[in-house]
Amino acid sequence: MNIRLILAALAGSALAGSAMAQTSPSEDFQKFRDVMEEDNPAELFEARGEEYWKTPRGPKNASLEQCDLGLGPGVVNGAYVQMPRYFADVDQVMDAERRVVHCMVTLQGLAFEEVTKQPFSNDKGTPDHVSVVTYIAGQSRDMKIAPPQNHPKERETYEIGKEIFGFRAGPYDFSCSTCHGADGRRIRMQDLPNLTKPEGAAKGIIGWPGYRMTGGFMLTSQWRMTDCFRQQRFPQPKYLSDTITAILAYQAVNARGQVYRGPGIKR
Repeated sequence: MNIRLILAALAGSALAGSAMAQTSPSEDFQKFRDVMEEDNPAELFEARGEEYWKTPRGPKNASLEQCDLGLGPGVVNGAYVQMPRYFADVDQVMDAERRVVHCMVTLQGLAFEEVTKQPFSNDKGTPDHVSVVTYIAGQSRDMKIAPPQNHPKERETYEIGKEIFGFRAGPYDFSCSTCHGADGRRIRMQDLPNLTKPEGAAKGIIGWPGYRMTGGFMLTSQWRMTDCFRQQRFPQPKYLSDTITAILAYQAVNARGQVYRGPGIKR
């Protein structure tokens, strides 16, 4: 697909309709994203993740098919939209990426340091665990976001995430709520969703994991949250930390009832 032709077509469409209605730059970019998602390369990473899920690997020569994502060993359908959630076997709340890495270590016998030596995708490629998360996310496509809040630790994690969301600090005295705590805010061409409301919180979830067009790799919600800390000039949390899980829980609970569209596409 020729991106320049798509952009030109969208630009032409916008000019043709300018006499009737003005569209914002963010609306025009959303049209571009919608066209691109018709042939989203994220599907390639979903397929790669499914292959990894089903193929025996590691010192224990085991697949991930016995990994319990909260709905029973091996049950993938609908699991992503019901996370973060409490797992009794570790007595803590985990998001999807954290749980996948846990299963790779416990079921396949891989060393945590080996699995996480490249935690996020970059120009060196997309790590296996990111592809697995993409596969799992794809199995919740078009389902309602429904993280549970039944266990005391699930409710506690939500409250911690809420507190972190509003905590102001750093050289710019920023918090998550500085950008995402009210309607109508934006940075350059990017509208900033209000994560305190269901529709806004859903926008922060929908499309993640996301295929980064400018890099050709997949990025997860763990990466997105960690990068927000960088942009706030905060010290970045350790990979798979309680901090990120808490923020993801806050966002997911706020988005309950909204529909998850599946892995998306990013600039």
